Amino acid sequence: MSIKTPTKRAKKVRASSAEDPAMAKSPVSKFFGRLALAIVVIITLFPIYWMVRTAFSDNRAMFGEPLSLLPVNFTLGPIERVLGLATPEEAIAEGGSGASINFGLYMLNSIITATLITVFQIAFSAMAAYAFALLKWKGRDAVFNLFLIALMVPVIFTILPNFVLIKELGLLNTIIGIALPAMFMTPFAIFFLRQFFFGVNLSIIEAAVIDGASQWRIFSRIAVPLVWPQIITLALLQFIFYWNDYLWPLLVGTTEESKLITVGLGIFRSQTPAGNPDWAGLMAGALLAAIPIFILILIFGKQIVGSIQSSGVK
Repeated sequence: MSIKTPTKRAKKVRASSAEDPAMAKSPVSKFFGRLALAIVVIITLFPIYWMVRTAFSDNRAMFGEPLSLLPVNFTLGPIERVLGLATPEEAIAEGGSGASINFGLYMLNSIITATLITVFQIAFSAMAAYAFALLKWKGRDAVFNLFLIALMVPVIFTILPNFVLIKELGLLNTIIGIALPAMFMTPFAIFFLRQFFFGVNLSIIEAAVIDGASQWRIFSRIAVPLVWPQIITLALLQFIFYWNDYLWPLLVGTTEESKLITVGLGIFRSQTPAGNPDWAGLMAGALLAAIPIFILILIFGKQIVGSIQSSGVK
């Protein structure tokens, strides 16, 4: 066998293509590309920065310098008001209402609720997606089409039936009552994971079946590890979605023991001192409520990037 060496003509073509300005990005195009990227990043991050700036400002003095990019009369008062560490007199002096919310309890309720929903929903949805993608059974495509139809049903249409169901079960004003309607599979989660289960090599599944492995073993030991980055991505998306949910927790959890952080921040917003909302305290509460999301992104950021890269390759 002989190995062909590149001819002189081929070398010249490669050299000319490498030196061609059309083939390589010019410094001007690189500059404007980076400038556009910087503008997008600034626009994206500025609301977060403004929230932090407002959270450490004096609520009364803040309106005197509305365009200041730095905290106005830097203070930890808003944080203390939200956490209930400030006295009513101190809160009123800084523009608060003097009332407080049980922020710690609301945060704990939100963590428990979002975790319950995410864990159970992802587990059941992954099993359903595996069945729709890799198992052959009669009526599989018809059933999956029904799930796709469910994607078209607005969430607002299901609130009343779910509320009646939770009421009949006696689960109003409980964490399980808030979480139960979303704890099982959802059409979006099944559709999302099904696409990635299609990418599992069928020869591996067939070899495991020949070796006598059960479907549960194939699912848990072979299929799930292969789509693990996508599962983590979906879990994070669902956790954030249900962490930010407001309407359903407002309807079901009306007692102090069952309120979530979104409902608590709404109550804090309605406590308007002298007709002016405590914007500094509200931004401080929003900042504290966003901490769990920031932690999750820091922990699972690599898995999310891996999921995006693998989906791009496919």
